[in-house]
Amino acid sequence: MRSFFLKYKTLWIVLAVLSAIIIYLIYGALKPADPRLPVINPKGYGVNTALIDSTVQHVKKYHTIADFKLTNQNGKIITQEDYKDKIYVANFFFTTCQTICPIMTDHMAQLQEKLKDNDEVLLLSHTVMPEVDTVAQLKRYAIDKGVKDAKWNLVTGSKIEIYDLARKSYMAAKENPGNPYGLIHTENTLLIDKKRRLRGYYDGTLQEDVDRLLGDIEKLQKEDKE
Repeated sequence: MRSFFLKYKTLWIVLAVLSAIIIYLIYGALKPADPRLPVINPKGYGVNTALIDSTVQHVKKYHTIADFKLTNQNGKIITQEDYKDKIYVANFFFTTCQTICPIMTDHMAQLQEKLKDNDEVLLLSHTVMPEVDTVAQLKRYAIDKGVKDAKWNLVTGSKIEIYDLARKSYMAAKENPGNPYGLIHTENTLLIDKKRRLRGYYDGTLQEDVDRLLGDIEKLQKEDKE
């Protein structure tokens, strides 16, 4: 018997290795995928570099949304403290836009309705045309779109600050050549966690992305409870 096993020693080794590989592959296939959303940094995640300011493209980790000081539709100063310990959804728009903005705003209004009883989640929309979108203009727009003040801030402010937020923090918009501190309008909608980290990109004009965003908010809330 011993001579029989020795004779086929190489075959047994090969079979043992193959069995181990098969077991490993089956285990990997059956193992649940990590439910956590990725933490998105300027470098290493695959973000289109055209959306990121050159000064932060090298950052591999610990990227967070910068402090900000903007004014909402009621003339109230809004800062990062208003979003402290909150998950929030951010986007960029302007009130006179007739192309993608109405769709994006309708989808944000849909999120507002879906999340109306969820005190952990807020919305934040930045105008990219602060020279047009005054507080009064934002207020008219907010009333027309059914914005709930406690849930959703439409904010205006310094064009430079909004530009820097879009390019250096949210990594959401391309430069507009020939227009200093001008942005090419973006459909990108962003999901921010309670630690001010970017956790997801979504096309604000697509219903399927809105649905995915709602699912990802649930994932973040479960993550916070772990």
